[in-house]
Amino acid sequence: MSIGRVTQRMLTEGSLSNLQQGLGRLARVQEQLSTGRVINRPSDNPTGTTAAMRLRSSMADQAQYTRNAQDGIGWLTQIDTALDSATSTVRRARDLALQGANAAASGPVSREALAIEVDGLRQSLLSEANTTYLDSPVFGGVTAGTTAYDATGTYVGTLGDVNRRVANGVQVKVDANGPDVFGNGATSAFAELEALSVALRAGDQAGISASINTLNTRLDTITSARTAAGARFQRIEQADLTASDAGMSLENQLSVIENADLAATTVDLKLQEVAYQASLAATSRVMQPSLLDFLR
Repeated sequence: MSIGRVTQRMLTEGSLSNLQQGLGRLARVQEQLSTGRVINRPSDNPTGTTAAMRLRSSMADQAQYTRNAQDGIGWLTQIDTALDSATSTVRRARDLALQGANAAASGPVSREALAIEVDGLRQSLLSEANTTYLDSPVFGGVTAGTTAYDATGTYVGTLGDVNRRVANGVQVKVDANGPDVFGNGATSAFAELEALSVALRAGDQAGISASINTLNTRLDTITSARTAAGARFQRIEQADLTASDAGMSLENQLSVIENADLAATTVDLKLQEVAYQASLAATSRVMQPSLLDFLR
């Protein structure tokens, strides 16, 4: 084994190069400790950077799904509340019709009192059919306005499904079709209550009996709509939970890739400091002899 000629210049340049490399490693570890991240620029870990970008994109998707689900839950909660009130309203109207059908208690004065209450129930039902969420009527489809029904009980909304995407390729309808629940115009629940009011004032027993059957059917319709909305609420709630869990899982994966292990990095910093100090000491010994020292 032969060793080539080593000059003082070679020793100096080699020592400076080693010092710079040690100083660079020390600076890198210090940066990781100060930022808490092992990837501070793409060149630190190109493969890890690519994986982190993909994870961030997936996290953004899951966060959007969560926001969509929360919005859908708001819609369906309003629908459930409105249909619960509508059920009570129609049930009360049917009870009044049953009272009006009782011949012993169906004098003109009592029937007028019943009719007045039915008129009030009609207004309540109209208000429930115009329930809004964030200024959008939950029974109004995709209408740009804030009202699904006008004062006559005519549907003035724009039919169309309001959907929310709660997962990749999964959309859930968050509104309810007003005409399917309350009807429209002459066949609406409002017309049915108006017919009951007219029959009560006129003492029309056949009309009152017909209203009882009609209101029973309307109750079934509202109950079915509420059941369907409840099923969609459960589905969207589950999707919200799934998106939240997926988001947390992705966040953990990103942490493994990007975040620094503080204990290991601290030990590494100490090692780099010791190595740099040793390099400085070795360099000072190598570069110590000068021409003046040699001539002495």
